[in-house]
Amino acid sequence: MIPLAERMARTIRMTGPLPVSAFMTLALHDPQSGFYATRHAIGARGAFTTAPEISQIFGELLGLWCAQLWHDRGCPGCVRLVELGPGRGTLMDDALRALRSVPAFLDTLEIVLVEASPMMEEIQRAHLRHACAPVRWVRQWSEIEQDRPLFLLANEFLDALPIRQFVMTARGWCERVIATSEDALSFALSPVPLPLAAPARRGAAEPGAVYEISPAAEALVEGISRVIAAHGGGALFIDYGHAGDGFGDTLQAVEDHRPVDMLARPGNADISAHVDFAAIAESARRGGGKSWGPRGQGEFLRALGIDLRADRLAAAEPAHAQDIRMAVARLTDRDAMGTLFKVMAVTPPEASQPPGF
Repeated sequence: MIPLAERMARTIRMTGPLPVSAFMTLALHDPQSGFYATRHAIGARGAFTTAPEISQIFGELLGLWCAQLWHDRGCPGCVRLVELGPGRGTLMDDALRALRSVPAFLDTLEIVLVEASPMMEEIQRAHLRHACAPVRWVRQWSEIEQDRPLFLLANEFLDALPIRQFVMTARGWCERVIATSEDALSFALSPVPLPLAAPARRGAAEPGAVYEISPAAEALVEGISRVIAAHGGGALFIDYGHAGDGFGDTLQAVEDHRPVDMLARPGNADISAHVDFAAIAESARRGGGKSWGPRGQGEFLRALGIDLRADRLAAAEPAHAQDIRMAVARLTDRDAMGTLFKVMAVTPPEASQPPGF
């Protein structure tokens, strides 16, 4: 099999440089060599560890958040619970276990997991084989019907959607692209500037400033918001990100839990970028929904009662009490995931403040 980097270089020589967004799509989803298509991304043997793998409480609280929102909206019947990028199925497994305490909500549910990787779907199916409600899989969000109340969870999903990068030069904003240099992949800039206007909230752009946008993430959130505005429900987006102030290059690659050169061996590393939550909030409003947050993950989880749940688990399993509290600290402390990771909710425009905000 021809390595992905070599195939990319061949394409570039034939058709010209690749935008960063096209490079990310190939590096992550190429059927033969893409990272998500061919590798176990999550866990000790993967590139990174996500919050559901750190503590069962994370998924439990998110499941109960959906049930509380459902209750607050008058307990509508026939609702859909969707997770984007379900990892190993851990979050949904924990959420459904907690939802056994709300059988009326469970009885209304259709559960849909959006998973692009057939390999990861097999892992999820095994993990959820004893789920207390029927689960079905689709490859992308657009395959889901938009005909009923939607409750959606997306943990570390938006950060992996393709971004475009622009660099301020003397000529104006020039798009960053992937070119070849002596048969190796390298970053370059498009020779022709684009008539691009960064939001005023970012301030003035100095030479060398990097501006990132994610059209894919913004379109996705706008579509989700449109369903929620029309039919009810709510969505939670949890990711590492920022409030859209200033400029900066946040593109990164991780392999075996370590940062690596993303151009050296595409397909072997996870590639992501920090989420611009201000842009995501604007997308939700364009879809007709109301956005809440972003709020730091630590504050959000504490507002939902993570410490109380940890105390009860520790009392029930004293031999694991220290591990339980260490996991909670990792999710909530300021010097861990508590402030870097942020939470944003989308609700119908008339909805009251959702739990945790």
